[in-house]
Amino acid sequence: MQKILIANRGEIASRIISTCKQLSIETVAVYSDADEEMPFVKEADHSFRIGESQVNRSYLMMDTIVEVAKREGVDAIHPGYGLLSENASFAKLVEEEGLIFIGPDWKTIEVMGDKVKARKIMKDAGVPVVPGSESGCASIESAKHLAGEIGYPVMLKASGGGGGIGMIRCADEQALVQHFDSTRNRAKAYFGNDEVFLEKCIDESRHIEVQIFGDQRGNLVHLFERNCSVQRRNQKVIEESPSPALSEKTKELMLAAAVKAGKAVGYTNAGTVEFIVDRDEQFYFLEMNTRLQVEHPVTEAVTELDLVKWQLKVAQGEELPISAQEGIFSRGHAIEFRIYAEDPKTFFPSPGLLSTLKWGEKQDGVRIDAGYAQGNKVTPFYDPMIAKCIVSGQDRAACLETARRFFGGVEIQGVKTNLPLIREVLSADEFVDGGYSTKWLQDYLSAQQQS
Repeated sequence: MQKILIANRGEIASRIISTCKQLSIETVAVYSDADEEMPFVKEADHSFRIGESQVNRSYLMMDTIVEVAKREGVDAIHPGYGLLSENASFAKLVEEEGLIFIGPDWKTIEVMGDKVKARKIMKDAGVPVVPGSESGCASIESAKHLAGEIGYPVMLKASGGGGGIGMIRCADEQALVQHFDSTRNRAKAYFGNDEVFLEKCIDESRHIEVQIFGDQRGNLVHLFERNCSVQRRNQKVIEESPSPALSEKTKELMLAAAVKAGKAVGYTNAGTVEFIVDRDEQFYFLEMNTRLQVEHPVTEAVTELDLVKWQLKVAQGEELPISAQEGIFSRGHAIEFRIYAEDPKTFFPSPGLLSTLKWGEKQDGVRIDAGYAQGNKVTPFYDPMIAKCIVSGQDRAACLETARRFFGGVEIQGVKTNLPLIREVLSADEFVDGGYSTKWLQDYLSAQQQS
């Protein structure tokens, strides 16, 4: 590949451009009116306005993006994450136009994007799944019947959902009735599919995901796991690898299950198999994300591999750079912190001008993947993540110490951010101990408000 178009924005666009420059691959960026002054627009070799600020009038305009790609003579399109990255119709369109889609094939995206179908495939492949629906719940009566069988609390989920959208915990039948129609309507609005299903809600659980990578020659490997259990509103805030407070035996079983899941669908390129782990370390398949993840730098830090470079090589038909599992190693520890323009207590977005954006003195073991520069505006049109700060070290204690020192020197003004929360978490006993669950952050915040 000599030239690629990046169908995305912000820090992931900058991230992809960085690797392309190392490989002498020419890059084409597309941008909306709101993003005209963003760093990625200037970093790309060529940049073109794609539309208005609203996402459905710019970054989701499949035909327009492909038109730019064809006009500019690109070889491939990288979708990044979010936006069109898991849109099977987009991947199919790219392929039909004779371009390379840098990701899995559209059929894999389609089948794994349907959470009910994905559950069945995994169950048939021998991968443990959370007790729940064998098919979608067509009515509240069928949902009530199933919930009675598996027992409350249950999770009501959109079949086509992702990113924590279209997912709600129902503690009892009253809550299920209350949220059933609204969840279906939300699913229809976001994903064009109003099908919902139920899963048993596993409280005090940990959210562990495994990075997998496959090529077009039948090779498939894992690149170890990430713990993504520090969450608010089902959205990840902090991710780390290796996962603390998890036995090596459970890790090995989970990594093997992730590879089995990938092979069950003939997976190619970068993907992530997500699991939920209960207090007894029983783990269950949640979903497969058919794209590069926001938290991929954590894996890059511990494996010393460039996942975007791997994506590009696999997309053009090359063998995995390391195709034997025993040739891939995890060393040290890494933690990623997502910095958002949001109120640290309510989590409501805080758009505005970044009048000050200073990352302090450069420190060993700190990587900053920023989507914004000082003087840019955080607009209300997109996810308010300003940057990802990845801290690595020889062990977890060293990471935490580096992170405390680093965040002590970060200064952001003009918008509210979650920096105060990040600093608090770094000193919280439960986080430092490593035994936290997906409920921990919300419980911690509730306790702080009451004290």
